[in-house]
Amino acid sequence: MTDTDVIARSDPELADIIRREVERQNTTLQLIASENFTSPAVMAAQGSVLTNKYAEGYPGRRYYGGNAVVDEAEELARRRACALFGAEHANVQPHSGANANMAAYLALLQPGDTVLGMRLDQGGHLTHGSPVNFSGRWYRFVAYGVRADTEVLDYDEIADLARRERPRAIVAGATAYPRRIDFGAFGAIAQEVGALLIADAAHIAGLVAGGAHPSPVPHADVMTFTTHKTLRGPRAGAIVCRGEHAGAIDKAVFPGLQGGPLMHVVAAKAVAFAEAARPEFADYASRVVTNAAALADALAAAGFRIVSGGTDNHLILVDLRPFGVTGKVAQDALDSAGITCNKNAIPNDPEKPFVTSGLRLGTAAVTTAGMGPEEMAEIARLIAGVLKAPGDGAVAADTRAVVRELCARFTPYPG
Repeated sequence: MTDTDVIARSDPELADIIRREVERQNTTLQLIASENFTSPAVMAAQGSVLTNKYAEGYPGRRYYGGNAVVDEAEELARRRACALFGAEHANVQPHSGANANMAAYLALLQPGDTVLGMRLDQGGHLTHGSPVNFSGRWYRFVAYGVRADTEVLDYDEIADLARRERPRAIVAGATAYPRRIDFGAFGAIAQEVGALLIADAAHIAGLVAGGAHPSPVPHADVMTFTTHKTLRGPRAGAIVCRGEHAGAIDKAVFPGLQGGPLMHVVAAKAVAFAEAARPEFADYASRVVTNAAALADALAAAGFRIVSGGTDNHLILVDLRPFGVTGKVAQDALDSAGITCNKNAIPNDPEKPFVTSGLRLGTAAVTTAGMGPEEMAEIARLIAGVLKAPGDGAVAADTRAVVRELCARFTPYPG
């Protein structure tokens, strides 16, 4: 009996919801850059009896009894994370990437400390100093962004900013930046001004693990990351760091920020780290980048403006203004046509954050499903067709039929 059979017998109402979500994922294109299809092994670990165990603390130092077995699971995840990224210490307990960032700040900073972080409206994350987020409320974040002419980071400008501000830490990383991040340059800047370097690798962790993006680990004091997105594991977070910060990081996660870890999710992280260490994962990471470049080129040929002129990683930022539609309109129109993506601000966006002038597209999930450059060209054609007539129900229906046929050849969860 499968897990879905068990749910169907116990809770048919929820089982139907899950069934419909499986159908949605199998029959529509998933182009959200922060999503992926995780393996059945990861899902099995996450649905295991480890969910029953309360394990506040760390292996060998728990506040409850009966943890001898789950201690092994956490140790396994920690060893695999360290080996995967070449790090000295790992904490695999954070529930999310935001929690991982919060723990890193709690470990290394004092309230009011000056920190450099990337502007939210130019590719950074809420936890990189947004005034509506804890990071912007608790610390004095000074923002850096991209050049207006090239839409890429200018490390000389960031160095000048760091010399003026003398920050306690620099956060390097992004949630919507399509270009390769030079962590070596960030490391040199941090060293020059006596700052700590926190690398947020939430989006690129899988590319780093697969060798498709240079690693922050040799340059950063701490690297935070999510275990989903390009790493293709459970929806959660983790931290790796230099040995000198191990105690502070662990204390920040527990008891500083979280209570008992989710041991079933920790086990799923261990599975994901093992999968990412296999040779075939390096091939996967390479294909993700190849597909992103192919999709960007095809979209540009269809008349879209690609922010920064292209991509070096798994995501593409598309300026929709040449098509005369907003990100919100485009997201809704594409969703009705079976193409799932998210509206996103572009650098110096004139629209409000809930409207935006752009789309953020990612190739991690469609690459997991087995698609390649030929399919990227077809996807670009479909996107252009929908956005040339965003309110046309017939176009949406026709596109959805083509998408369903395409997904039938590349089904993430057959059967």
